[in-house]
Amino acid sequence: MKSRHALVILCLTLLPIPAFAHAHLAAATPADGSVLTVPPTLFQLKFSEEAHLTALSLRREGESRAQKIAPLPTAASKSFSIIAPKLSAGSFSLTYRVVAADDNHLSTGTIRFRLSPAP
Repeated sequence: MKSRHALVILCLTLLPIPAFAHAHLAAATPADGSVLTVPPTLFQLKFSEEAHLTALSLRREGESRAQKIAPLPTAASKSFSIIAPKLSAGSFSLTYRVVAADDNHLSTGTIRFRLSPAP
């Protein structure tokens, strides 16, 4: 009887458990790892579900401080287009933080891109 009980418990623990989805980045412009020859005018972020964009910052490689990008939209959305500051050649890290609209889970990420002068 004990072995049957243990077997039932083992089987229940092996059942697939649905994962709670977090808002994850589905697409971005500029794309992670991209090399641009023209400075971006917009940062576009598309997420898997509606979220609130709560922070966005840009750091040039070699600089210790990141530049906060503001103002940010206040409404939840799956897609955000934010005006980019004027950029000159260099390597950049665009860091974002979103809170999922349906379950309030926090997600963060970084998009790295390089702006090279046109040949």
